[in-house]
Amino acid sequence: MGRLAVALIVALGSIISYCSSTSENPFTGEKQHVALKPDQEIALGARSAPEMAARMGGLSRNERASAGVRRIGEKLVRESIASKSPYKFTFQLLADRNTVNAFALPGGPIFITEGLLRLLRTEGEVAAVLGHEIGHVIARHASERIAKQQLTQGLVGAVAIGSGDYTTTQVGQMVGGMINMKYGREDELESDTLGMRIVVEAGYDPRAMLGVMEVLARASKGSKQPEILSTHPAPENRAARVQAEVAKRFPGGVPGGLIR
Repeated sequence: MGRLAVALIVALGSIISYCSSTSENPFTGEKQHVALKPDQEIALGARSAPEMAARMGGLSRNERASAGVRRIGEKLVRESIASKSPYKFTFQLLADRNTVNAFALPGGPIFITEGLLRLLRTEGEVAAVLGHEIGHVIARHASERIAKQQLTQGLVGAVAIGSGDYTTTQVGQMVGGMINMKYGREDELESDTLGMRIVVEAGYDPRAMLGVMEVLARASKGSKQPEILSTHPAPENRAARVQAEVAKRFPGGVPGGLIR
């Protein structure tokens, strides 16, 4: 009984902590459970960026390509809703030529590998990838994920305390992992929508996102799944959502003159 009481306290504490960490996101209009304040997200991202870069071969030595990534990323932030966020965006090209990936850290650091950049065919496609990652930052997905993981860990810990059964604990961890994976995939779709808004506001053709989906679909047919697809929905499913969003945003057709 004593063990069960402790387990109940741990579980209730985790739930109360999660439910009390609520914030309304001005960019999505959604109420979120987040673990960090914006200034904490910025500090965490800045502290983590050098280590993340080092894990992927460090920064690229291709100055021209690196400058191009920075130019496109800064244009996206400057000319879109992202300019109204408190985050400190940076855009860096990583030297890793074997990994097809792009990712954002909390607070604004955004990375793309040479492995992915070399597959992209136009400036608009590069903008689509970076816009998607900007979407993750302004949607506060990292802080939201941390809050969910803290809740999951608290509940799994409560199960372990209450049952004393390692097998049960393993099942709890597996279920928790599946829950967090589901949220991650929903985050990807939300970032596609935000990314489209960002690229359009910066003067890029949103159909470039479809080009990115084609690139990822082709890359996924190789012997090794690209890292960027490990937690993302299938490119084909994302492409259908992107097409629906383009039609919704431009019911009369996409206007000419946008950068592809």
